[in-house]
Formats: sequence, structure tokens, C-alpha cells
Amino acid sequence: MNKALKVLGYIFVIIMAIITLFPFLYMISSSLMTFQEVTRIPPKLLPARPIFENYKEAFAAAPFARYFVNTVFVTMINTIITLITTILAAFALNFMNFKHKRALENFLLSLLMIPFEIIIFTNFSTIAKLGLIDTYTALIIPFMASVFYIFYLREFLKSIPRDFYNAAKVDGASDFEFIRKIMIPMSKSTIFTIGLLNFITGWNSFLWPILVTNSTEMRLISNGLSAFSSDAGQFIHLQMAASTITILPILILYFIFRKQILKGVSFGGIKR
Repeated sequence: MNKALKVLGYIFVIIMAIITLFPFLYMISSSLMTFQEVTRIPPKLLPARPIFENYKEAFAAAPFARYFVNTVFVTMINTIITLITTILAAFALNFMNFKHKRALENFLLSLLMIPFEIIIFTNFSTIAKLGLIDTYTALIIPFMASVFYIFYLREFLKSIPRDFYNAAKVDGASDFEFIRKIMIPMSKSTIFTIGLLNFITGWNSFLWPILVTNSTEMRLISNGLSAFSSDAGQFIHLQMAASTITILPILILYFIFRKQILKGVSFGGIKR
């Protein structure tokens, strides 16, 4: 009975993996087809001859190089600042005692209950009044901190004995020295995971950038891809090539750092 359930489990996982991966694999396959092949009914699963010129044509049809530069710059700045604010806030909440700490924690937790879509127009109004529309500042300011990542890191920091902090203070170490020499090295996997997840979120951001940018020069990759899909019209093979170009950097990051990602996200399930 157990063996049969195990076999059924494997079959279920394989079927779900095929369902999940098929759209992505078909996108790559379609990006290498001719227009006639990609619009054929019934559709072809593989190109008769891979046409890599589709990528060159898609890249030349829209300023994807500019979109990439904008996205990398904004996402990197957001990730660095978010890591700084996350580390400092998680340290304060976990190791420091101060007045109204519990009230502050409850307030921050309540912010997690508010969907971003509810406050997005308030943020947009503020950015507009400051005259920051169509600037890098508008793309960066609203994402300089994350309550979710603060509590995510704080949960990991609870596994670090407070005696480490007390001993460091007795030895005359400042809070910043404790963070730099003890806390960060001990939680580097979690911090790395936070940075990578934040980078992926920034790379895929769509709604906020399309609200605060007007010119082509300020578009991020997701907005540029959306605009290209409208401009390309019926040229589905070029749309697929552009989509593949957009997603490749994220895939490369995942395959390079997948072990660190799994290690960082699995700490919550480890019994301490």
C-alpha cells in the first residue's frame, strides 16, 4: 500500500511538473520558429530549424538594452537599500529593548494586512506633488523597506542566542560591530535569500513603474515588454523571443544560486 502511494506521488509530481514547465518550454520553442510555424493549427511543438535571428530582430525592434539598464539599476539600488533597512530593523526588534516595542511590532504587522494596491494611488499622488514623475527616484523611494522581509529575518535571528549579543556588549563592541561581525555572518543565507527574492520582485514589477514613468527612456523591462507586445501585433514569434530575453537573467540567477535559495527559505521548517 505504501509503495503504491509512493508511486502515485511520483506520478502526480511528474504530471504537475509537466503542466508547470510546458508554457515556459513552449515559449522558448516558439521564439525559435517562423511566423508560419508559430501560427499553424494545430500548433507545432518544435521548430523545423531554430531561427536565432528572431532574438536579434526583437532586440532591434525596441530599446531593450535601455530597459535592461534601467531595470538593473533600479532593482540593484532597491535591493541594497532594502537589505540595509531590513538588517537594521530586524536587529532592533530582536536584540534591543525600548519603550513601546510591542506597539511598534503590532503596527508593523498591521501594515502587512494592507494590500499594496490600496495605497498605490496615495503614493502616486505624493510622488506627483514632489515633482518626481518619470525619474529614477520615483521608482526607488516606495520600495526602500519591506515589513515582510524585516519579520522574515527577525524570525531567523530568534535562533541566535541573546548571550552572543550580551557578550559582545561586555567586550565593548558597538551595535554596528555586532551586526557586521556576528549577526550578518550567522544569517548570511537568509540575507542572501532576501536580497535575491527582492531582486526578482523588482525585476518583475509592472504596476508601479507604468504609473510613474511616461517616457520610453525610463521604462523597466516588464513595461517595455508589454509595450513591445502591443507594437509587435501579430508577430507572435518576436513576442516570444522578447519574453525569453526578459526572463533569462532571472533563470540564470536561480540556477546559479538555487542551493542558497533553498537553504535560506527552509530554515523555518527546521526544528530548533
